[in-house]
Formats: sequence, C-alpha cells, structure tokens
Amino acid sequence: MDSFGENIKKLLLAGVGAVAVTAEKSKELLDEMVEKGELTVEQGKVLNEELKHNIKKTVKENVNAGEKKTASEEVSELLDKMTPEQIAALKEQIEKKEAEDRADER
Repeated sequence: MDSFGENIKKLLLAGVGAVAVTAEKSKELLDEMVEKGELTVEQGKVLNEELKHNIKKTVKENVNAGEKKTASEEVSELLDKMTPEQIAALKEQIEKKEAEDRADER
C-alpha cells in the first residue's frame, strides 16, 4: 500500500511540474506579444501576475486536497472512475498477487 501512496505523490508532483512548465510558456508567449506590440508592457505584467496567482492557487488546492484524503478514499475515487474492464483486470492482478503471497508464505 505504501507504493500506491508513493505513486499518488509522484502523480501530484508531475502535475505541479506541468503547471510550472505551463506558466513558463505562458510568460514567454506574453513577452512575445509585448514585443510584437499586441500587448502593452503593463497589460503583459498584469496578465502574467494573474497567471502566477491562478497557478499558485490551483497548486495549493491540489496539494491540500491530496493531503486530506486517506488512502482508502483515494482508492475509492479511483475505482469510481474505472471501467468494468479495468476493474476486472485489477481483480486479476489482486488475485495473482494474493496467490504469490500465499506461495511465499509456504
């Protein structure tokens, strides 16, 4: 179960990384628009600050939401999103793992 929590943590960190990359690319785009004269410098600064604020808010909400959930709640949410085929495949994996664990105990 520890590896499941570790995988969730990695997924969350990947999301934070994606947000950071998006922020960088957005800033580059705004800078290009300012250079081309499509935006004034002040408009670009305002948009960039709004973007940073929104990204920080989103990251904070996602991190806080991830910390408040228990592992069983996370599993329950994941199961709710799975298709019947995915659930069947998961059941097979669980049965296989249980069989391996029983064999190891002998």
